[in-house]
Parts: sequence; C-alpha cells; structure tokens
Amino acid sequence: MAELKYDETGRLLFTKEMKEEYTILIPMMMPTHFNIMKSVLIHNGYKMELLDTDGPEIAQTGLKYVHNDTCYPAILVIGQLIHALESGKYDLHKTALMITQTGGGCRASNYIHLLRKALHKAGFDYVPIISLNLSGLEKNPGFSLTLPMIRQLAAALVYGDVIMLAANQTRPYEVNKGEADALVAKWTQTISDQFARGEGYTTKAIEAGLDKICKEFSEIKVNRVPKIKVGIVGEIYVKYARLGNNDLEKFLADQDCEVCLPGLMGFVLFKIDNRLEDIKLYGGSKLKYSVINALMKFVKKMEAMTVVCTEKYGFNPPSTYEHTKELVKGVIGYGSKMGEGWLLTAEMLELAETGFENIVCTQPFGCLPNHINGKGAIRKIKSINPKANIVTIDYDPGAPKVNQENRIKLMLAVAREELDKQIAEKEENKKVKKVKSKAKNK
Repeated sequence: MAELKYDETGRLLFTKEMKEEYTILIPMMMPTHFNIMKSVLIHNGYKMELLDTDGPEIAQTGLKYVHNDTCYPAILVIGQLIHALESGKYDLHKTALMITQTGGGCRASNYIHLLRKALHKAGFDYVPIISLNLSGLEKNPGFSLTLPMIRQLAAALVYGDVIMLAANQTRPYEVNKGEADALVAKWTQTISDQFARGEGYTTKAIEAGLDKICKEFSEIKVNRVPKIKVGIVGEIYVKYARLGNNDLEKFLADQDCEVCLPGLMGFVLFKIDNRLEDIKLYGGSKLKYSVINALMKFVKKMEAMTVVCTEKYGFNPPSTYEHTKELVKGVIGYGSKMGEGWLLTAEMLELAETGFENIVCTQPFGCLPNHINGKGAIRKIKSINPKANIVTIDYDPGAPKVNQENRIKLMLAVAREELDKQIAEKEENKKVKKVKSKAKNK
C-alpha cells in the first residue's frame, strides 16, 4: 500500500506510487467527451473510471455531507463520489477522486474544498483528491498534465463537440432508429484507440478525423420532417449532465424535438479569454499572457475546423466564439464572468438567431450568476428577437421532476402552435404559387 503523504498545508497528496496502484473515479457530465478524455488519461498510465450512477440516492447522499443551501451540482457531484466510495465496489485504500477546477470565482473552483470536508465527515480522509486544471492550482507529484496530454484532451474536446452536433442533428430524423447512436459509440471507441497508439491528435489528423465523422453521419438515411427545435443552455453541469437535469435531452426527444446543445468549446474559449482579460486589466506576467494567448489561438484553430467540416456535409455549423461574443455586446457586460457569465446570455441569442428560438435555461436554484445572465436577460433577448420562447427551470433536491416537465411542456405547446403556423403558411404559399403558375401557362 502506498504511503500517505501530505504537503505543508496538511493536504493529502496523490503520489507517484499511487499512480501505479490507485483507481481514479471521475463524476460524469458529458458521455462522449468524458469517455474520450478518460481514454487519454488511461493511455498515459492512469487507472480511470467514470461514474454514471443515478437515482435519488445520489442527491440524498450529497445532502448528508453538503449543506442543502449549497448549489445543486455540488450536492450531486459530491454525492456521486461518496456514493461510489460507500458502494463496496472499490478498495478504498487504492482509490482516488478527480475533480476539475477552472480557477474562476464560482463552484468549479470550490467543489474540491467542499469535497474534502465531506470526505472528512464520511470518514474517508485517506482518499486523495486530484485537481484537473490548467490554472496552476493544486499540484500532486503523482499527476501532471504533459503537453501531449493537453493536446489530446483538446482534441477530445473537438471530437466530442462534432460528434454531439452531428448526432443531435441526425437522430430525430433517422429512418432506421439507432444508427446515430451506433456511430457515436463507434467513433468514441475509434478515437480512443487512436490515442492509445499515439495517433489522432495532430492538427492534420484531427482535420481528417472530423471529415470522416461528418461524412459518416451525413450518410445516415433521414426524413427531415418539420420538428420543434429546442436549445439547452444554463449552468454547465445541469446543462449537460443527465443526472443534473433529470435526463432533459431524452425528455425532449420523447416530445419529438430536435435538441441543440452548444458545444463545450465555447465555454473553454470563454474561460481562456477571461484569463487574457484579467491580465490586460489587472496586470500579470507577459510570459503567462503569451502562453494563454497561444492556447487561445490553438483552440480557435480547432473551432474553425469544426465549422468547416460540419458545413461541408450539410450540418448547421456551430457559431464561432467571436460571433457569439459579439451578439451579447450592449446586452450585458463582458465583466459578468462568474460561472457561465455573459456566455449564457450570448448562447441564448445565438440559438434564437439560428432557428432554435425555443430554449430551456437550466439553472441550479440559488445560483446567482446563472439567474442574472439567464432569467434576468430574457426580457432584453425578447426585445432583440421577439420569437424567443424561453423557459427557465430550477434544479435542486426539492424540485419535483413532474413540475419541471410540465413547465417545459407549456413552452413546447407555444412552440407547436408556432410550428403549425409556419407549416400552414408554407402550404398556403405553395397553393398560391401553383395557382399563379397555372394562370401563367394559360
């Protein structure tokens, strides 16, 4: 058994010896992205397991160890991790936990401290926690992000976004149900296998891979009948995680909708951009600025590839970060950057602009930045785009699922009326054109 070691503050470290023996548990957020990212870590010598557990016991476990006024994603993530430790599936003296830290002022930086308090309360002080971050926060001798790993993780992000986009634009219309999901599984495994061989993450390889992915999704037989188009925005965890939003995507699919989830790349660019703005406003190392700026340019290059390949094969491409940022100018200030900040408002404007006027804004109850940039921006968004049909849904341990779904159904009822109106107008226009054509031929 690896010896437990602590830093000068008393923090338990993940040591080099632990890397050989320990299984690292990660909470699930985005299945495709996270499975590819998991493979990156596995192929770099770490034993990883993604937790995809759900059910009311996860929130109940979280509530035992986290105050109920704490944000809902914290309750769920910590509940899922401790539930796993209590499950009996793991050798707890050879198990570690991993959680991301963005370095901002919101929950994604502070969960790790809440998690330590929870582990202490549950009697798991000997379980080390690894911070996954690019901000120079908590470091561990047994875990480090090398340049090849960062490049692979960036590639995983790009692949994940394109697979998610292509699947979401194909799945509702596929003639043979299940083909889109089969391709998602195929490409998730293919990319993981490439990474295992040290392939698939150079710029040229990513470009070729994205082209193949989009080509295969475009070859799925579809019947593009008119459907209600719904975009999902919100706090990053409840926006993407099935556990956090009561499987919102499946619910909307069951209501016969086409769902659009903005990719994770926009959020990553938003966080990188904030670091650059901080240095410009408050000063900082020129070397740090140049490194962050180089990362910004690299991710933007990856973003450009996603636009080109999706557009090439007939998919509606994602908007660029620069365009999304421009949309919010004059609506809310760029200084609003806690949590999802102004990006949340911008994504609603972007969705409404691209035909997804029906929007579900997911927000943890009590998440102040999310309410300001989400619910607080609706009136302004409607003044810009009167067709915007937005419903805000609070998620917390005491919110009944049936109430959430009923509110979404009311939004969808309005959307259905609008869609029926558009279909009727198109039919009427066809009749008018037909009559005019006959008259002209006479």
